[in-house]
Amino acid sequence: MSIKKRAFTLIEVLVVVAIVVILAMIIIGSMSGCDLSGPVTPKSADKSIQLQQEKSMQEAVRQTGLPAIKNYHEKKMLKMLYELRDQADLICYAYLVNQLNGEVGQFIGKCIGYGLPASTQYSNPEKFGSIKGGQYGRNPYTMPQAEPNGLFMPEGLSATWLMMIDPATGEAEPVYLEPLIIVSPFPLHDEEAENIITEAIAEITEMEENGNIKKFLRAVE
Repeated sequence: MSIKKRAFTLIEVLVVVAIVVILAMIIIGSMSGCDLSGPVTPKSADKSIQLQQEKSMQEAVRQTGLPAIKNYHEKKMLKMLYELRDQADLICYAYLVNQLNGEVGQFIGKCIGYGLPASTQYSNPEKFGSIKGGQYGRNPYTMPQAEPNGLFMPEGLSATWLMMIDPATGEAEPVYLEPLIIVSPFPLHDEEAENIITEAIAEITEMEENGNIKKFLRAVE
């Protein structure tokens, strides 16, 4: 006895598909009605804060707008500073900072330019590298890059290279300074008065060494 396979008609197929779709919609609806939020993860909390912050900033920009900058004086001033620092014959005056009272201290001498922080690098302080592996076959990373002399510069070094003018030769020579300094394009002290005071202190010191300070005080009295 042979069993004949019954062929499904198009209507029967459509009915089955409709039933499956209806069941899927019922399941999805019941799942959406359940409380599936659960505990808020740090990532979702950060995302929520980010979105709220973005809305707040958009509202702030809408209400206030941008500052009405017309003259761009500060940018022009910065341009002037860059051009001034680029002058090769800029003569400045260097002073130590009196760290006890924050005042301008001892006059060091004349110099060229404003000086350079000792941690300034001539080349890029970092370079790129990569190792095999990862999703794209390479994992990029950065690492310190040596200076042309083969040495690695320290970060945040509180020191200054200053091209000081040698009073004897008039030539510029590099001087390494670790104390805090002030560099000005004009004198901050009366140099003539400073020289007089310096000479007087030297004379008094010499008199003390020779034992003549008492005679000097008696003569003044």
